[in-house]
Amino acid sequence: MGSGASSESKESARRSRELEKKLQEDAEREARTVKLLLLGAGESGKSTIVKQMKIIHKDGFTYQERMEFRPIVYSNAVQAILAIVKAMTKLGISYENPARIEDERKLCAMATTLEDGSMSPELVGLIKQLWRDGGTQACFARAAEYQLSDSAAYYLNDLDRLAMPDYVPTEQDVLHSRVQTTGIIETQFSFKDLNFR
Repeated sequence: MGSGASSESKESARRSRELEKKLQEDAEREARTVKLLLLGAGESGKSTIVKQMKIIHKDGFTYQERMEFRPIVYSNAVQAILAIVKAMTKLGISYENPARIEDERKLCAMATTLEDGSMSPELVGLIKQLWRDGGTQACFARAAEYQLSDSAAYYLNDLDRLAMPDYVPTEQDVLHSRVQTTGIIETQFSFKDLNFR
């Protein structure tokens, strides 16, 4: 009976050492973990910082992840031109070419039926014509007087590339994309032996 108790106490001591070792490893890992909470007003760049950390410290976005941003990029481009043409009325700015009035009407009708993940050649043509108009450019120059996404010019100046059938968003396209964040998003990355959460 004495050797059985000794065997059990050896096993208990071994388990205790393993548990202590595991607790020590967990404590060391926790000591190297930095919990970072980003707070700020809407459109202040919180999500952009998270995207930048993913690009810099986590090998960026996969092909599939970038493809998930395609409809967001298209929506951002359409919303940008819509915001500008809406502001033209508010600011009393007219189109240089009166034909753009009809283009605006068509754009507004088409924008409500935007297919998920693609932009029709007709829609791209309307946006390009509206964007090139001198009145639209004059309104864009006064963007500080109304709410317009910082990425408006980035997307509107590059519509030909965005409209290509085989378009895959670049990391810059993803960085410039804007989608309202609702809820909490957690991203983990490592930098200089520290783990960030």
